[in-house]
Amino acid sequence: MKNKIAFISLGCCKNLVDAERIMTVLTCNGYEIVPDCEDADLVIINTCGFINPSIDESFESISETLETGKRIIITGCLGTRAAFIRENFPSELIAGITGPHAYDEVFELVRKNLPLKHSSILYAADVPNPGIKLTPPHYAYLKISEGCSNKCSFCAIPFLRGPMKSRTIDDVMGETDRLIENGVSEIMVVAQDTLDYGRDLDFAKAVYQGKEYKSDFMSLLDFLSRKDIWVRLHYLYPYPLLRKIIPYLKDTAIVPYLDIPMQHSSADILKRMRRPGNILRMTEDILKWREEVPDLCIRSSFIVGFPGETDRDFENLLDFIREARLQRVGCFKYSDVYGVAANAFENQIPEDVKDERWDQFMQVQQQISDELMAEKIGQEMDIIVDDTVSDDTTVICRSKYDSPEIDGNVFIEKNELTEELEPGDIIRVRITDAEEYDLIAEPILADEIESS
Repeated sequence: MKNKIAFISLGCCKNLVDAERIMTVLTCNGYEIVPDCEDADLVIINTCGFINPSIDESFESISETLETGKRIIITGCLGTRAAFIRENFPSELIAGITGPHAYDEVFELVRKNLPLKHSSILYAADVPNPGIKLTPPHYAYLKISEGCSNKCSFCAIPFLRGPMKSRTIDDVMGETDRLIENGVSEIMVVAQDTLDYGRDLDFAKAVYQGKEYKSDFMSLLDFLSRKDIWVRLHYLYPYPLLRKIIPYLKDTAIVPYLDIPMQHSSADILKRMRRPGNILRMTEDILKWREEVPDLCIRSSFIVGFPGETDRDFENLLDFIREARLQRVGCFKYSDVYGVAANAFENQIPEDVKDERWDQFMQVQQQISDELMAEKIGQEMDIIVDDTVSDDTTVICRSKYDSPEIDGNVFIEKNELTEELEPGDIIRVRITDAEEYDLIAEPILADEIESS
């Protein structure tokens, strides 16, 4: 029997890390990963079930794969709702269903359907970490914990991915150093609640390279800050601990980019959301942080149309984004999510009102973004090269203020000055123009840098 497996991974970067681990386990045990379902003996679909559009995307992928006649193993967040999946897809081709980060359980299902000819079995704890990477070779996601123990009323993550479970700090440090040894130039630190890292371990101590460390965020941050790469922090809840990060954003590996999902500015709405955050204090903090780190870039996400959101609450939100002038902002219309408390809240907002508020929010933020992008023209900055081959005329890069996939790019023209660039190279450029989400730049010659 053949042992070729196709893998479809949907959803967020944390799901991508799970896909990398599963694929590493499979390849270490002799299975071959193929890019096309038509060439596979079995297909694994790593689903997302966070919001309704994610469920729709997962269902579409399952439906299309079933049409190929291939056996399927379904894993990921939506896999926690196995009965729901089988109700919608009562097919014998579905060989098994698991929840997220179930590396060994998926492997056992694969073994059951595609038996191995050898008896030497390797499980997730036995295989290299990092192993297979699904990102380009020059950057990687470093997942420091799994799940979430918060009780936000709109979020299904604790139900889908379980309570927070942190890795020990020596484990995280070891993966960091191995990623750097493998040539990674940028690491994105991810978790559901990054600042709370280690709490579930009671911040237990561990030894790495002969030195004892506490498994907490600040110890990890200090370790990462000393590396000769870019380190980017994601999913930082608006806790007071944020203030201790700011000094690390100057002249260390930690880039001046903070991903802080604030969700709203109204105290009443934040209370109903069961979210931390005092927006009045947050506004003051942001202004102080920018005095200390003038090029600080803040990414955030907000929800409009949350149950009970009044016109006054919404105007409060618009006032906040006008004052805070955040560089990277996402906005979502509230929708019911399976298993969350907010579904039962009174004063649900009509869809047309959600649409109107979303449009108004995005118009205000777009104006702010346009102004901030225009201010970049004439500035000099370091950028990282992402892609030198996809476009015939430009090299695709990013600044310190742009995370892969979710933010913008910096484009430089291909010429004799750029022909030797490789992904992962970090170069100095001058910004010459700005588009809606992207920047145009030209390289600064070495003699210009020396004379400046």
